[in-house]
Amino acid sequence: MLTQATPYYSDFEAKKMICEIGRRMYLKNFVAANDGNITIKTGPNTIWATPTGVSKGFMTPDMLVKLDLDGKVLAGSRKPSSEIKMHLRVYAENPDVRAVTHAHPPVATSFAIAGIDLDQAVSPEAVVILGTVPVAPYATPGTQEVPDSIAPFCKDYNAVLLANHGALTWGKDIIEAYYRLESLEHYALMLMYSGKIIEQANELNCRQVSDLTEIRKKMGIHSGGTPTCKPEGAAKPSRAEAQTMSEADKEEIISQIVARVTEQVLQKLQ
Repeated sequence: MLTQATPYYSDFEAKKMICEIGRRMYLKNFVAANDGNITIKTGPNTIWATPTGVSKGFMTPDMLVKLDLDGKVLAGSRKPSSEIKMHLRVYAENPDVRAVTHAHPPVATSFAIAGIDLDQAVSPEAVVILGTVPVAPYATPGTQEVPDSIAPFCKDYNAVLLANHGALTWGKDIIEAYYRLESLEHYALMLMYSGKIIEQANELNCRQVSDLTEIRKKMGIHSGGTPTCKPEGAAKPSRAEAQTMSEADKEEIISQIVARVTEQVLQKLQ
């Protein structure tokens, strides 16, 4: 357990927690096969990390790798994942971070594939725990492009989606980092149901969102950003109205295309 007097896990605790969180990620279907990686900071310049090529559901402490923040292996017989660069960049950009998780939770990853930020204020818990979750630009896994793509988000947010890849969360300890991963997938699931299946959502208004961000600050969380919100008293269009508006927009676009094509044809005939 972390305290102010002991801000880091011991090596024994860190390895035990990485294996436990890896098992939970695997059972939650956040990873498949050898996907995902986890790191925990155990000192100002040291971390323990999951190895490459091992299922997170079947790890044992002896498989883990200890590194410094330059990526040099200090202990362990296995190699760290090539995606360790992503974790090291989070620690470099945000010194308050003590743990990082990376996984491919299916719904959140679907939003990442679609390039859609998670930024709708539909749940108080999501606003407080996560805030908004942006999508980082696409980068080839295992390359320097990945840490460069996430760098702008490490300080001001609590999580980021990796375009066409997965999700990355961090926190003051491994429990917070993992809870953010669970909350991220839960948030994405709610947005999928309300946006694509029910096709209606009563979003929180700006006053309600402001109240929630104040609660977040009182909890000692000063990152996450502010989700989009509707003005207080504003009515959300009904599903029928939204569909009508959508059809009207389509008609307008079609009319514009027809007009442009007609104009081009007439110019050629002259």
